[in-house]
Amino acid sequence: MNRKRSAPKGKKINPHFWIFCEGATEEAYVCFLRSKYRIPIDVVTKISGSNISEGDIRKYKQGKPTHKKDKDFLIYDSDVRDTLNRLRTIRAVTLIASNPSIELWFLLHYKAQTAHISTNDCIKELSNRNRCAYKKGILDERLRTKLSGHYPEACKRARNLTLYENPSSNMFLIIEAMEEVKK
Repeated sequence: MNRKRSAPKGKKINPHFWIFCEGATEEAYVCFLRSKYRIPIDVVTKISGSNISEGDIRKYKQGKPTHKKDKDFLIYDSDVRDTLNRLRTIRAVTLIASNPSIELWFLLHYKAQTAHISTNDCIKELSNRNRCAYKKGILDERLRTKLSGHYPEACKRARNLTLYENPSSNMFLIIEAMEEVKK
């Protein structure tokens, strides 16, 4: 049973973001978002790998204070169709999926990507545009600056892509949710 958080009298309570993701790059990006927006975010990586389920999420949150305004997200790459189909059946969360990988979301901060692209090509393109070697799981200062300043363009570009197809990302959903809380 989860403990309920209650708002102090006369104060507004902000939602707590529970973000479950699959790898180090997603974790690094969510930590970057947590420092940028300064809102309560729990990032949980590799809880069950790509076999995560509603039961795993409930089990993780068991005994932790929750509130009805809290928001649950899954951040996963959607290039493996079977994994994507299984993740889409989890109803208690918002699925944030990037195809082929989260690196596409980073690339959308630099340019509109409308042609099919592989993860390796995303990494090469990021390295070229960032003028230094991109390494998975690490957000260097140049990339952080780009991610911080050009997210409106990336959101607009991502909205023009077909969700779950290559290329696509709906990372803008989590950005918009955090922007709303920040207001």
